[in-house]
Order: sequence, then structure tokens, then C-alpha cells
Amino acid sequence: MQYSTRCPDAVAQIIGGAEAPQLSGCVQFYQENGCVLIVAKISGLPRVSGTGFFGFHIHQGTSCAGTDFSSTGSHYNPTDQAHPEHSGDLPPLLRCQGNAYLSVKTDRFSVKGIIGRTVVIHSEPDDFHSQPAGNAGRKIACGVICKKR
Repeated sequence: MQYSTRCPDAVAQIIGGAEAPQLSGCVQFYQENGCVLIVAKISGLPRVSGTGFFGFHIHQGTSCAGTDFSSTGSHYNPTDQAHPEHSGDLPPLLRCQGNAYLSVKTDRFSVKGIIGRTVVIHSEPDDFHSQPAGNAGRKIACGVICKKR
């Protein structure tokens, strides 16, 4: 995994919903030379996905309100692209003994552009072709992206 040696520029504290109340974690965002390094550390992932993969996206909404996180809206997509080219489309999380770790870089957005948006974990893996959002299942966890410094 890639790790930055400095404090993140933004962070989202992840909380599980009614379907996965034990789910928690942190997603850190680092602006680095035209790319964003995303580091996710998640625990308490349930066994709802038969594959062990979970959809992982940045959503348009600015709140995690609602029992099903309905206020998160759709995928972050400021350039109006088809799925899986939404700016907020990220690689899936892979469950290992209830935990997932992800480190990935993207140039699809800047940290400044996602402050206040939401990070969502879905109950199923993203299939990377179904429209409009990859058939990733229910929203089981959420966190609002906050500026860190």
C-alpha cells in the first residue's frame, strides 16, 4: 500500500447503517502532483456480499442522513459521464476477515472538488457496466468528506 508521510488534506469517518452497524473506518485523501491518493481503512464489513467485494464510491450528496443514506444521492459526476467514468467511481473494497484496506491514486477529481461530498460503501460489488451506477446494491455505510487542514 502507498502511504503519505504527511497529514491528509481531507478525511471521511465512515459509519455503518442499520444493515451494518458495526461497520466503521476512515478514508483519507491527499492531493499529490495532480492526483489524489485515497487511503481507506475499513472494519466490520458484513458477509452480505457473496464475493467479498463491496462497491465504493464518492457520491454527490453532502449528508449521510436517512436510514438508507438516501441523502447521498448518486455518484459524484460533475462532467456528466456514463458509468464507470463518473469522477466518483472507485475500485471496490475486498473484505478479508471483516476488514478492507485500499490505497489508490486518481486524477478524476481534486481534494478541493470533493470537500463536503460523501463516501459510500455498497452491499454488492460494482459491475462496472450497468447504468447508471453499476448495480452495486444498497448503501450500507457512509461518511462526509471534511477538510483536514
